[in-house]
Amino acid sequence: MIKGKVWKFGDNVDTDQIISSQYLLLPGVAEMKNYVFESVQTDFIKHFNSGDIIIAGYNFGCGSSREQAPLVLKEIGASLIIAKSFARIFFRNSVNIGLPIVVCNEIYDEVDGGQSVSCMLKEGKIFCCDKTYVFNALPQHIMKLLNCGGLINAINSGYLLD
Repeated sequence: MIKGKVWKFGDNVDTDQIISSQYLLLPGVAEMKNYVFESVQTDFIKHFNSGDIIIAGYNFGCGSSREQAPLVLKEIGASLIIAKSFARIFFRNSVNIGLPIVVCNEIYDEVDGGQSVSCMLKEGKIFCCDKTYVFNALPQHIMKLLNCGGLINAINSGYLLD
């Protein structure tokens, strides 16, 4: 079960809004994480807590195909991203690094930032305010990649040989 406080963003949040290209010159993700969503909400990183959940509208992660966008979200401790839809490459990059993401349309219009949300990935259910939201549960092979911590860890653990 994933539980966390909601941070809510709108439609078409692009990778430059997640981590501006100027910070890609920093030595690594540990340094970049201090600037997550800086152009959208200047104090975001000061208030975001490990385990918090991001909820967004349509086309989350559009723009550049940079892997650093989901990496910095994982680095700051985002436990889950829920959106009405994701840019395809962002979805793929997130799975590859082991960052859980799900598509759920209904929750966006009914949940506000700051509320507490619980999610059961395997069962395809999200709980908030005495209401249950249903989404298409992630396929077993995606769940295994997430449980391994991403594609590289899955390869190193021998998962892909099974």
